[in-house]
Amino acid sequence: MTRDTGTVTADAAKTRAGWLALIVLVMLAGLPLAVWLDLTALSQTSLNRQAADLSSLISSIRSYYASNVVGRVLAGDGTTQVAHNYETIPGAIPIPATLSLELGRVIAEKQANITYRFVSDLPFKGRAQHPMDEFERNALQKLRANTAANATDFTWRGLDDSFRLVTPVVMGAACVKCHNSHPDSPKTDWKVGDVRGIQEIIITQSLAGSIFAFKYLLAYFIFVGAAGLGFILLQRQQARAIRGINRDLESANAFLASVSLKISRYLSPQIYKSIFSGQRDVVVHTERKRLTIFFSDIKDFTATTERLQPEALTHMLNEYLTEMSAIAQRHGGTLDKFIGDAVLVFFGDPETKGPAEDARACLKMAIDMQRRLDELKTKWRLEGTEEPFIVRMGINTGFCNVGNFGSSDRMDYTIIGAEANLAARLQSIAEAGQIVLSYETYALTQDLILAHPLAPITMKGIPREVVPYVVDGLRDAGNAPVVHEQLAGLDLHLDLTRITDAAKARAALQSALAALQTEPTRK
Repeated sequence: MTRDTGTVTADAAKTRAGWLALIVLVMLAGLPLAVWLDLTALSQTSLNRQAADLSSLISSIRSYYASNVVGRVLAGDGTTQVAHNYETIPGAIPIPATLSLELGRVIAEKQANITYRFVSDLPFKGRAQHPMDEFERNALQKLRANTAANATDFTWRGLDDSFRLVTPVVMGAACVKCHNSHPDSPKTDWKVGDVRGIQEIIITQSLAGSIFAFKYLLAYFIFVGAAGLGFILLQRQQARAIRGINRDLESANAFLASVSLKISRYLSPQIYKSIFSGQRDVVVHTERKRLTIFFSDIKDFTATTERLQPEALTHMLNEYLTEMSAIAQRHGGTLDKFIGDAVLVFFGDPETKGPAEDARACLKMAIDMQRRLDELKTKWRLEGTEEPFIVRMGINTGFCNVGNFGSSDRMDYTIIGAEANLAARLQSIAEAGQIVLSYETYALTQDLILAHPLAPITMKGIPREVVPYVVDGLRDAGNAPVVHEQLAGLDLHLDLTRITDAAKARAALQSALAALQTEPTRK
């Protein structure tokens, strides 16, 4: 009975959620529709007003031109002259200044919302002084200082707003000649480019007609308000269901976080990050890139497994791989895989700092691995292991195919190519405890290390002789060398950069030499 009730409640909740989603979709669709309808109405009103104003303006100018220019020319005696008092001269037409003044009157008579003014503070003698307000005087002063200045004004009074645009009346060559020679001109030293006055356009618009322009939006908001009240009533009913869903989500998130953490143990940190952040797709895809490849192997590992108990071997190997992995991660390397006791790391994908920096980071990683291995060997000897791991390392820089190899059901992120095989080959020719580089890697890191070349080698898939270089030490400590030698009964690692008590170290070496000199020679 309880189960049936719970099912009915869940179905009712789903039904309410469906209706709620439908209402929300309707409201979301209604907003752009209401906006579009209001904008369409506003646009139509504005375009009609502009078209009517422009048509009236052109009609006024055409009428003035027909009567005061064309009409006067046709009615004259064949001679035409330009004069400010053209009305008293047969066949004369107005000068530009007179034309501007009269056009202002014509436009004002036909257009209630548009005013055109042509004003100057230097009118001809016998003409009334042009009235100018503070804005016009300031605009004239500003434009005389800089003809490209912006002179506008916007005012809002009640439901009416007004926009004023002022532009300069600049003197041309003909204007200068006329004004400087005219007896009624108040100024006779005009120059081309001077500002004689200003022309002003004033457009007034009433907002009273636009009060109800947003009627569709108002209706929409009333509807949304009513729907909002309904949502508030449903909210309390949904609260308990949402809390239950949140608890389920928290449990699911905790489970996914646990699974994600477990999966991360099987992937390189860079690959794990790129996959779970969405930067890399999990598809079969490879690229050809220049990488620096590191390969290491434990010397005589098979013989070591025969000497050690499985439990001790497992403990040492896991500790060794854990430490090497941490060092690789600290230097930014991509840990490809463990091949038994071998470690494959590469630099340059999915993150790279450039071939040179990738190679330097790889070399520093290898040196840190050898140093940490020396510390581990001391620890293992104290734990009872007579002959701990001895590791050889090889590094090469070259182009490889890198990416996801395999099928859509099972794939592996790795590298393939002859350059990767060369890193393994360099490792195989290294002596115990040595780091052997290819020339390509040595060329990118030679300012960092001391090294000496070995005899050239060849290998299948590499169409060139490869000159290996053995790393002797770092250059960053006054060329202090690192002496490393491992033989049966001898495990010597002398790093002058890390010695803090030189006298004690010297005494230990002298004691060892004295013991060798007194010990009879053995074959």
